[in-house]
Amino acid sequence: MNIYVLLKKTFDTEDKIVINNGEIDEGDAEFIINPYDEYAVEEAIIQRDKHGGEVTVVTIGDEDSESQLRTALAMGADKAVLINIEDDLEDGDQFTTTKILEAFFEGKEPDLILAGNVAIDEASGQVGPRLAERLDIPYVTTIVGLEMDGETVHIEKDVEGDVEKIEVNLPLLVTCQQGLNEPRYPSLPGIMKAKRKPLEELEIDDLDLEEDELEPKTETVNRFLPAEKSAGRILEGEMDDQVKELISLLKNEAKVL
Repeated sequence: MNIYVLLKKTFDTEDKIVINNGEIDEGDAEFIINPYDEYAVEEAIIQRDKHGGEVTVVTIGDEDSESQLRTALAMGADKAVLINIEDDLEDGDQFTTTKILEAFFEGKEPDLILAGNVAIDEASGQVGPRLAERLDIPYVTTIVGLEMDGETVHIEKDVEGDVEKIEVNLPLLVTCQQGLNEPRYPSLPGIMKAKRKPLEELEIDDLDLEEDELEPKTETVNRFLPAEKSAGRILEGEMDDQVKELISLLKNEAKVL
């Protein structure tokens, strides 16, 4: 079984993000595997161990993206592919990413493609469904359960606090949601093995793409952090006095009454 995982390098949102002149300052930023993609990597490994085959993780990025690929290899993926666009593209969007991935999958015969439900940096959730449309294969988003029986796949899909059960055939693309599994931590033996696993590096030219084919369809006008919230206020005194003060604040300051 040919299993592929779409992986993205994202900022670690546990760290402070600094924005200068509408651009994120990457100087002191820490980068990680997009957390939703970790569920995809874990599920790919689980399904490979059950049904055989191999897991290939694919990312579009720069030289530094190798670190995230090596982490996925240490988790248990078999191979990795870095499509390095650092010297070829200044900007891109979901259209750009999908176009590159479509070219990468040309001539390949994936049985199962897994991706994160969204990336925590832009949270568009578009790349998976767009790619499935371009490859002309079915897709299911926000999955929290996956069982395969031959060519038939039984899916549990998160739908706003409930679960929808879907039956679909391979080949298939799914996007993974929290609750699907618990991603493993790379073990020391896994980290050592990852250094010897194949990591292929490609560029745009290797995919027979021209830069003008990849021009983004959207434009980012500005980036900014949300405004800081003012500190809360603690009401003191007897309960009756607190209620009166609360009503006064809602009326005169918040103006919601």
